[in-house]
Amino acid sequence: MTENPGAGPFQEPPVHVDAAVLVLDCAEPEPVAEFYAKLLGADLPAELGVELIEITSRNGTRMAFRRDHGAAPSSWPRPDDSQQAHLHLTVPKDRMDDVERQVIDYGGSPMDSPRSEGTDELRTFRDPAGHPFTLRSA
Repeated sequence: MTENPGAGPFQEPPVHVDAAVLVLDCAEPEPVAEFYAKLLGADLPAELGVELIEITSRNGTRMAFRRDHGAAPSSWPRPDDSQQAHLHLTVPKDRMDDVERQVIDYGGSPMDSPRSEGTDELRTFRDPAGHPFTLRSA
C-alpha cells in the first residue's frame, strides 16, 4: 500500500487538477485566437470580441487569449529580457515544412534558423501578437 505523503490519519487525499489552459495576454485576442485555432485544428467560439477567448484543439490542447490593452510583444531573445514562457508545439517530423508554411500563411513569422536538440528539430516563430513559440519534431 502506498501512503499519501502529507496526508495524516484524518486528512483527505490531495485533489489533482484535471487540465491546464495556457493563457496568452495580447492587445487584440481575436487574430491570435484565429491563428492558433487554425494551427491546432480548433474551433473558435461563436462569440468573439470578448476579453477572453478559449480554444480546445482536436487533441485536447487548451489555450486562451486575454485582452490586455498594455500588452507588448516579448523582446526575447535579447539578453536583457527573459522569455518567461515559451510554447512548444509538436509536429510529425515528416510534416515540419508543411506546418512551417501554414504558420507563415496564418500570420506567424520566423525568428531564427532551424536547429536541433537531440533528435528533435526546432523551428522558432512569433505569432501575430509577437509571442515566441517553437515547432518541435516528434
